[in-house]
Amino acid sequence: MNKEEIKSCLIHELNTSLDERIEALEKSIQSAKESRDSDTKSSAGDKYETGREMIQQEIDKFEGQLAQTRLLKTDLAKIEHQKRYDQAEFGSLLICNSGNYFLSIAFGKIVVDKDDFICLSLASPLGKSFYGKKQGDELLFNGKKIVVNEIL
Repeated sequence: MNKEEIKSCLIHELNTSLDERIEALEKSIQSAKESRDSDTKSSAGDKYETGREMIQQEIDKFEGQLAQTRLLKTDLAKIEHQKRYDQAEFGSLLICNSGNYFLSIAFGKIVVDKDDFICLSLASPLGKSFYGKKQGDELLFNGKKIVVNEIL
């Protein structure tokens, strides 16, 4: 696989993972709503209300996670995977002496063609350190020297 295809594969893998996460969250919300709605009122009224409130809090948590995941998907869609970058910015792929970094969304490690790529946000400490760096630039992060060998 050539280097230009790697970014497309990363975007595809991220989209697939986000779609799976969205589907799982939607199912969790639906299941929790069914559980809440099928709960029958017992003679112990306070216990019933407490149980419903706990389920509602769980639904709210899932809905928050769903909204956040959809935002990540929206951000990911803004990346022009064919674009070549002269410096580290949103959408650039960095090949460094310490590893490979995709400045996109905060997601973590993805393996493409047996190589590890760390998908990180520009809001992260390392993402902020990378921002604006060019090929050949060095930075010191947590006492470790990182050299930007190539930017795609």
